[in-house]
Amino acid sequence: MTAVDILLLIVSVLLIAIIVLQKSKEDATQAFTGEKSELFANKKERGIELWITYITTILSIAFFVLAICAAFFVDRLK
Repeated sequence: MTAVDILLLIVSVLLIAIIVLQKSKEDATQAFTGEKSELFANKKERGIELWITYITTILSIAFFVLAICAAFFVDRLK
């Protein structure tokens, strides 16, 4: 296991954790009834919600870059 694989594993676990922390933008009951509430559709993110969004974006980009790097550093079996 290379350093890139270990970093990819750490970033993926952090990405899963931060996604679980995010507040859902949809209510579960609306998914079943088909109802769509537009009351808070244009609400701006503030405080911790904004930071969680930034961290999610950074971790997503890091995951994508590390996945590409891991694909190039794989030892090919012959």
